[in-house]
Amino acid sequence: MACIVLAHGAWSAAWAWKKMRPLFAAAGHEFFSPTYTGLGHRAHLARPDIDLATHIQDVVSVLDFEDLRDVVLLGHSYGGMVATGVADQAGGRIRRVIYLDAFAPSDGQSLFDLVGSKAEANMRAGAVKEGDGWRIPINPMPPDTAPEDLAWASPRRRPQPIKTFEQGIRLASKQPAPPRHYIYAKKSRPGDVFRQFGERARSEAGWKYYEIEASHNPHITCPEALMALLTQIMADS
Repeated sequence: MACIVLAHGAWSAAWAWKKMRPLFAAAGHEFFSPTYTGLGHRAHLARPDIDLATHIQDVVSVLDFEDLRDVVLLGHSYGGMVATGVADQAGGRIRRVIYLDAFAPSDGQSLFDLVGSKAEANMRAGAVKEGDGWRIPINPMPPDTAPEDLAWASPRRRPQPIKTFEQGIRLASKQPAPPRHYIYAKKSRPGDVFRQFGERARSEAGWKYYEIEASHNPHITCPEALMALLTQIMADS
């Protein structure tokens, strides 16, 4: 049994993991899925000054107030930015970090640094056109998302404050990083920015690398397959 804490993706929130909750519960795991400030059921708190540090603190606060230890920290997509900061600030509480098709930044890097100049320019233009200059409009979901999942998820996704993408991460801990695992969702897609992190995980010490036959949201499109892989990873000593 494990204590799993989620750092969810951009435009998303805890609601997006509803298919995984019964699977975690059936396996006897505790699952904490904090929603970031300004998204999901906390969308009413959205404001221009929310940044990456805000979202990192959202998750760190759950670790602190729930006094969680020996945690499996699971970061999906943008949540890899958040999970990296959480592991830096609260490393003594973290047993391992699992990056699920996620950004894995180095010190000083922002999400905009990692997506490339063309994607950054498109996102900034979207914020000007549709987000009052401070919110990034939502990206479309993967094309293999079932119609019923699109109907469920699309109305719940929310634009995200641009500062969460602009702010570089600051890593201050002198402690060794906890063991890190990278799951690459290998179904082909245009503009794949996550392959670079999978290749890094394959080559650097301290990482273990895995693949899943899925697009970017396996917690929605193939939850049972994701659960099987997470079970394998969590059983790894």
